[in-house]
Amino acid sequence: MQQLAPPRGYVEKESQMDSEALVQLALKALPGTQKQLAARLGVSPTQITKWKGGEHMSRDMEDRLRALAKIGDRDPVFVLEAGSVENADKWGKLIRQLAEVANENAETGYDTYPLEDDLGLLPGATFRILKDIGASLPAEFPKNLDFDYDRVDEDEHNKFWDQIDTNPHAALIYKIYKSLSDVWGFYAAYIDELMNDDDLGLDGTDAQNIEPCLIYLAATKVEVSSDFAPKFGEFKHRTTKDYVEWLTIVKDKCFRSGTPMKAELLNMVYADHEAIGHEAEAESLGFNASRLHPDIYMNELLAGMRTIHQVLPAILKKLGIDEEFKLDTSEFYIGDT
Repeated sequence: MQQLAPPRGYVEKESQMDSEALVQLALKALPGTQKQLAARLGVSPTQITKWKGGEHMSRDMEDRLRALAKIGDRDPVFVLEAGSVENADKWGKLIRQLAEVANENAETGYDTYPLEDDLGLLPGATFRILKDIGASLPAEFPKNLDFDYDRVDEDEHNKFWDQIDTNPHAALIYKIYKSLSDVWGFYAAYIDELMNDDDLGLDGTDAQNIEPCLIYLAATKVEVSSDFAPKFGEFKHRTTKDYVEWLTIVKDKCFRSGTPMKAELLNMVYADHEAIGHEAEAESLGFNASRLHPDIYMNELLAGMRTIHQVLPAILKKLGIDEEFKLDTSEFYIGDT
């Protein structure tokens, strides 16, 4: 439940970015030339070039580069984007604070596990989104956001949120997390059970991308200036397209197996985050206990029609009127003829 993977097709790219980032961080930390780094690692300069190009590296070599770059177990891409380990730690601290508040204020009735971030993956996923939408990060962590969140009184707390509102990066991150709490609530209410239904056969399908990529879908539901995020439209189109495809797989599996759905799953894509948050809240409070999605009734109608198509010819033949029977459809329709 704690994955925060990038959208489909990005997993391999993310691994390539890690290799490139580790080399760049090591070169920045030494400092030295690529040839000197190669000699220190006992590899050829050509191998350094390959890693910079995204070639996979062994775990042992990754550990050695992490030690040279002095980043510990931090996400190398996150550190590189932040500009330094110090900046990364400050951004990480702010992100955890914003995530905690967003989770506490969630109203869906479901815990937003991605915002609890037990594995520490949220900062990296957040920065990937900012990069994907074209939002440039400041070279240094904003000084006015450098708070000791554990030791703020009420006045400082209000000041902190005033600063969040006026900082475009922090404000957008918080909006994404609030959206995520609603999107996750809808997922937990209506989709999670379906994903865990072994009889549906969703394992091994692209539908498995639905949960780990929810933060990306949540980001498509916030308002952001095109000047601040010039690639937002492209990001939204790509993410929306993927989610329609993934959710359609789930719907098709449910339709074929007759498994009930209690909501239109594509609402998670097309409705705003507050609307689907309210829908999730209704489910958590038991208001939808007897509700089934119309697709289920349609499936029952189709099953009945198939039965009639098989049984009726046999009855007509049994009665000996199968050849003379003619179907009159003139009264099937309402209106002018």
